[in-house]
Amino acid sequence: MLRRNLLTSAAMSLGLAMTGSVAMADAMDHVKACFVYVGPIGDGGWTYQHHQGALAVQEAYGDKVEVQWQENVPEGADAERVLTQMALGGCNIIFTTSFGYMDPTNAVAAKFPDVKFEHATGFRRDSENVSTYNARFYEGRAVEGLIAGRMTKSNKIGYIASFPIPEVIMGINSYYLNAKKVNPDVELSVVWAFTWFDPAKEADAAKAMIEQGVDVIAAHTDSTAPLAEAAKSNGAVIGFGQASDMTEYGPSPRVSSVIDNWAPYYVKRVGALFDGTYEQVDAWEGIAGGEVGIGEISDAVPADVKAEAEALRDAIAAGTVHPFTGPINKQDGSAWLAEGQTAPDGDLLGMGFYVEGITGDIPQ
Repeated sequence: MLRRNLLTSAAMSLGLAMTGSVAMADAMDHVKACFVYVGPIGDGGWTYQHHQGALAVQEAYGDKVEVQWQENVPEGADAERVLTQMALGGCNIIFTTSFGYMDPTNAVAAKFPDVKFEHATGFRRDSENVSTYNARFYEGRAVEGLIAGRMTKSNKIGYIASFPIPEVIMGINSYYLNAKKVNPDVELSVVWAFTWFDPAKEADAAKAMIEQGVDVIAAHTDSTAPLAEAAKSNGAVIGFGQASDMTEYGPSPRVSSVIDNWAPYYVKRVGALFDGTYEQVDAWEGIAGGEVGIGEISDAVPADVKAEAEALRDAIAAGTVHPFTGPINKQDGSAWLAEGQTAPDGDLLGMGFYVEGITGDIPQ
């Protein structure tokens, strides 16, 4: 039931190439683009943003494209059934928007070689008609971490984590490291919710942190519940929008956000079917490519902190700053990155450890 999972060395040997070499189709006059969602389009977070990308495709190409989607598709056998129905129903390209769809995506793609399959956050491309795409969310976590480190009054910051997989672990580490850089006294609490979307569980996690004195909360789950819980503190606790901007909770407790912007990728990929340039790809873009956005920093953040956060955002986009730059040790004190060394993509995509300074264990 995981949207993403640990990458094996064998998986990483498939490569991190942004563009393949095999042209997949001739130009098309009309495209039926289909989307499979793990949650409801009204979740206010992950699925909502994917659906905004689908709507952007419709807006970009008008009646040249037909957009179809299905919400709340469980990861597993049900996904394979839905994908088969979509392929039989005339979908030319199918976007599967959760890690747990990886096996079903590749299984169904093998049966329908003329249909293009695009899998979000996965790594397997068993057939030439399967592509993968992801976003460097850890870049946004670095900006959140800076704000958290500067704004905490208790020196206790929190992170609501979904599942112990590399994407989430690298987000935790990036958030903590960049908070620690600006506030050496900061301490991080991590609560594992073991869900992508469960507002009650997410709210309980936020409440538990607040009771422990945490006054800045980041979340790697899909609902607005952590911000709603923070809002009860009458300004004592701040947080961030996750996947979507969540501006309805601004200017506080929501002081900024990490926005998943899938629209550029979806518009580009459908466009490639129209002009005959479609190729198999493995894409991993970030702030520079527009797939990761930093929501407007609210007036609840002091002007100097806002300027510092925006400068970090811009430096990451320009490639002059990497959120994981050594010296960095692993949690057990062993060396990971030397002075000035930046983390290789393979290390990030297979990350299964906390960095030095974070307490607690990663669930197995």
